[in-house]
Amino acid sequence: MFTKSYLSFNYNQLEKFYHLILMILSDTTITQLKKINKAISIKEVMEVYLPLSDLINLYITSNEYSQGIIQTPFNIPQQKIPYIISITGSVSSGKSTIARILQILLNNYLKYRYVELISTDGFLYPNSVLRDRGLIKKKGFPLSYDIYHLIKFVSDIKFGFSPVKVPLYSHLISDITPIKKKIVQKPDILILEGLNVLQRGISDPSFDNMTSTSNFIDFSIYIDASHDLLQSWYLTRFLGFRKSALKNQQSYFYYYSQLSKKEALHIANTIWNQINYRNLIENILPTRENSTLIITKSLNHLIKSYQINK
Repeated sequence: MFTKSYLSFNYNQLEKFYHLILMILSDTTITQLKKINKAISIKEVMEVYLPLSDLINLYITSNEYSQGIIQTPFNIPQQKIPYIISITGSVSSGKSTIARILQILLNNYLKYRYVELISTDGFLYPNSVLRDRGLIKKKGFPLSYDIYHLIKFVSDIKFGFSPVKVPLYSHLISDITPIKKKIVQKPDILILEGLNVLQRGISDPSFDNMTSTSNFIDFSIYIDASHDLLQSWYLTRFLGFRKSALKNQQSYFYYYSQLSKKEALHIANTIWNQINYRNLIENILPTRENSTLIITKSLNHLIKSYQINK
């Protein structure tokens, strides 16, 4: 079986790609970053995420140059094709945080480009459908997604259709919002974040051939960490949601907020072992070798090293 060859390096070595070293984070950018998470280290943003953003920009620029080379000899009118970046990894690996950081940095420092961020959570089937199909305990598994509309969305973006409507997922109720939609208007860069975005060869009767979102992705990132760390981060997040739901009966986590911490932890561990860990081993981890860049994290979500596809 063919295996990709990866070049390994740490974040200090990443600086060789970094051309924005003289750029200073503006107060506006810092405010935007802190809204994601007050604990975000600006030092880490400068040392890790700005160089990473510039590395990605090199790939984007190369892609745009290649498009021009191909189109010019045939006198085809130049039409900028949206560049799609995917970010995947286990539940609680920090996918959404990295995605939002990259969106802010690419938006602020590549001002002539419009960067949009979409989570594939919006393409999960509603809980009512999952229950009817006996899939509620496989939520997050490939079968729990509306693959047809996810692939249609990505292909519509790639082919320049606009506007494109995207369903929204509410973490408050842990379900699809029935009315609200997000409108996406011809992004230059689309960041697609989700559990199964690198799945390949998904068969859907609505399509003529085997297809998947990975067919439309230009640059893919897999966030890796030890299984023990991932479980620990999941439990911490679960308890955080439980605490925030203490006085909100609309929250999905309100039920867990009424239990003792010991009872809640028992349930969280069960969910991790029976659903999230199983999904990781069976579906998510096997897609790691399909990625352009593997980011490995250590304690406290600190980035330890990178592996980039040669």
